[in-house]
Amino acid sequence: MSNRNTPEINAGSMADIAFLLLIFFLVTTTLDSEIGIQKMLSKEDTGISEVNDKNVLEITLNADNEIQLEGEQIVPLKALKQFVIDFIDNGASTDQNGNSCDWCNGKKDVNSSDHPAKAVVALESSRSTSYGIYIATHNEINNAYAELRSKLAVSLYGMTYRELIADYKKDKKNTVLKTKIENIHTKYPVLIFDNEPIK
Repeated sequence: MSNRNTPEINAGSMADIAFLLLIFFLVTTTLDSEIGIQKMLSKEDTGISEVNDKNVLEITLNADNEIQLEGEQIVPLKALKQFVIDFIDNGASTDQNGNSCDWCNGKKDVNSSDHPAKAVVALESSRSTSYGIYIATHNEINNAYAELRSKLAVSLYGMTYRELIADYKKDKKNTVLKTKIENIHTKYPVLIFDNEPIK
């Protein structure tokens, strides 16, 4: 048999086309230039139609990365978690259905939140606020909820909230664990509003 020469394919034009397509997509693609991390619960998500001012804890992060409570008091980051716990766990009155908070350990201050199901934490930040303090503030708020849930889980079920979650992840068909977790969520729902950044 005679050896035939296999014709070569000229790939030079293919490289040119790929390069032109790359340039086209680089030039025509627009990048999202919004500043900040947006996360907001609507009133439908919380089940709250009207929010009384005393049931809202306003936390403002100013341009100097300071944490202000109710627009006035400046608090250090380490102290924020306890302020949030005291606010959520106040238990001064009832929820939307008239049920009192018999698991709350707060001071029952009539000027603070009525019930954990009504207690809303509103976080507002400046556009100049650093991401580090914003994330750290969110972490402290979430840690406050986690601590309250854990204390309640220990008192009701003899195990921490994290242990309940870990056990449920191992056995997702366990309806008893699922019911316990849902009960904790109902008693301490996470109600965090992220407002539009201020200039």
